Amino acid sequence: MAAKRRDDEGKISVGPTWESIVERQIREAMDEGRFDELPYHGEPLPVDDDSAAGERALGFRVLRNAGVAPPWIEADKEVRALLADRDALLARAVGAGEPARLGLRRELEGIVVAANRAIERLNSEAPTERQHRRLLDLGEELGRLEAAFG
Repeated sequence: MAAKRRDDEGKISVGPTWESIVERQIREAMDEGRFDELPYHGEPLPVDDDSAAGERALGFRVLRNAGVAPPWIEADKEVRALLADRDALLARAVGAGEPARLGLRRELEGIVVAANRAIERLNSEAPTERQHRRLLDLGEELGRLEAAFG
């Protein structure tokens, strides 16, 4: 049986089927199960909401798909890693004996210097002040270390 259809201009067209070649190939592939092993099969596709990125959304998406982040995000990752190192050092310092204290002080000073360098880079590259971080105060950090010594 021939199918009838009106095109965009209102003309009636008659043909054996309206299934395009592409639609037929997709249907046949589905019937053969070629799509069964695809990611998110039977699930909704995840929505990548880049609305906050504005005109930079395409660039951010390209970077994300390449496994790279904007420089300010990489700088923030470095800051977070250094802060985690600082916290681990402070945990190790609890009850530390006198011989270990000098080494811990030097190590903490190095972490604070590196963290402040990364924070300065983050603050200079971040698109808004919301992503900025406050520099670490070496005196405050050494005071925290002394308190950990007990």
